[in-house]
Amino acid sequence: MVNQDDSFIREVNEELRSDQMRLVWKRFGRIFIGAAVLFVLGTIGKVGYEYWRDSEASAAGDEFLAALTLARDGKKDEALAALGKLEKEGFGSYPVLARMRAASLLAETDAEGAINAFTAISKDSSVPQALRDAARLRAAYLLVDTGTYEQVSAEVEQLATPQGAQRHSAREVLGLSAYKHEDYARAKEWFDAILNDSESPRNVANRAQMLLDLITASGKLSS
Repeated sequence: MVNQDDSFIREVNEELRSDQMRLVWKRFGRIFIGAAVLFVLGTIGKVGYEYWRDSEASAAGDEFLAALTLARDGKKDEALAALGKLEKEGFGSYPVLARMRAASLLAETDAEGAINAFTAISKDSSVPQALRDAARLRAAYLLVDTGTYEQVSAEVEQLATPQGAQRHSAREVLGLSAYKHEDYARAKEWFDAILNDSESPRNVANRAQMLLDLITASGKLSS
């Protein structure tokens, strides 16, 4: 008798659950179906976008490598044309990389044009900060030979702060510019800053020490 009662109770409970499910489906079935359709469409859209993005990035990467190959083979004009096209039509970070590489190629024959190109990149707020800082440094290194210390300083002194990620290169280029313009006291300050920074790369520190030794040996600091 007890088993029969238990069986009856289970059947009643199952029937109740079935009735509840029917009521829920009747009331919310369309919402469930709509949500399922939106989920499927969203998944399809996401997969489609990722495929398109990967395809565009791959194509832009191939174009960038092709331009680098042209430059390596000495076909400068063709390389610049390819980089210019990539700058206008490229995907992701490739347009700004194309700008940087084109400016580097330009530096081989037109220092002033390259400086202007790097400076333009450094002032473009749409470019990632790390690349803007790199462009500042490239412009500053070119200015060591063609510009004044003040021009070099305007480009990179803001990068030479103790917390700056690019401080080592910024200090070096400032020291080089001061040395070139025979401002040996200022050059010593920048080279000392490099040597007193425990995180300075060894090659940068070695060059700073070499120039400090030259300054000291020649007596230029006291003259």
